[in-house]
This record gives sequence, structure tokens and C-alpha cells, in this order.
Amino acid sequence: MRAFVAVEITSQEVLNSIKKLQSSLKIDAKPIEIHNMHFTLLFLGEISEDMAQKVQAQLKTIAFSSFDISFEGIGAFPKPKSPRVVWVGIDDNGAKQLVGLAKVVEGRLAPLGFRADKEFKPHATVFRIKNRVGDITGELAKYAGVKFGTQKVSEIKFKQSVLTPSGPIYSDLGVTSAK
Repeated sequence: MRAFVAVEITSQEVLNSIKKLQSSLKIDAKPIEIHNMHFTLLFLGEISEDMAQKVQAQLKTIAFSSFDISFEGIGAFPKPKSPRVVWVGIDDNGAKQLVGLAKVVEGRLAPLGFRADKEFKPHATVFRIKNRVGDITGELAKYAGVKFGTQKVSEIKFKQSVLTPSGPIYSDLGVTSAK
């Protein structure tokens, strides 16, 4: 099974703001479905059922306190001149907390052989861009100062991803709640 560890975006205020952005941003790209919005703390790739049980056991040992994150800013990876992904960012304090949580997750799963393939940069993907769309710097600049709302982070989810032609289908394998 294809699996990852994530923090879901659950605030209706944030999700509504992102949906509004998706409908008003003028780019030729596929919007991420609102119910799939999340931060991937660690992508695990293809794992066995046995490994999934070991991962879940390790995740259950994580103790963390809930914290707030504020969604603000917009950008593109690798860059606005040739984007593949459009994202919404979060405030510095929330980003530090999420980075810390991602490091804890990686630390717990490292003995099982899991490592991040790149540094975790907290962002919520709102569009995936398949075709070249050209420079979207101007379009993104219109939303530079927009605040999308705040959410409390109180759960880490261990999730399965099934890829389909119409997009991924995510399901929960386990939940670790804040203490």
C-alpha cells in the first residue's frame, strides 16, 4: 500500500477560503479537492501490511501538544515562472511547530528505514500543474497578502493513498491525537 503521515486541513473557514482562491485564480491547472487538503509530514511510499502495523505502533508513541497555524501567503514550486505546484503557506510560528512535528515523526520512523527525501517545507498544495502555463508571478501577486484563516493542529494521521485516473483517494490507517 502507498502510505504517508499527514496533518489534515480541517478548518471550514480555511477550506472555504482556499476553495474561493481556486475558483478565482486564473491559471490552467487542476485544483486539489478540498477534502484532500493536508500537510505531508513524511511520505512512506509502498509499504507492506506488516510494516503499516509497525509504523502505526511507532506513531502512537508520539506525544505532542496541539497548536495553531495561520494560513497566509501563496507561492509556487519550483518557481512562479515555471510552476508545477501552487501552494498556500502558513505563518512562521505555525511553520516552526509543523517542521518540529515532522522531525519527530521522522525520528520515530527512522529505525524502520524511513527518511525524508527533502527538507519539509510547510505548505498546502492547492493546484497541480501538468502542462506548461508560463509565468504566473502576476497572478500570484494579487493574493500575496491574503489570510486564509487559522486551524488548530491536534492530530497526526497515518494515511493510505490509492491513485486513480480521477485523482488520489485517501483513507485513514491510524490517528495520533495531541496529549
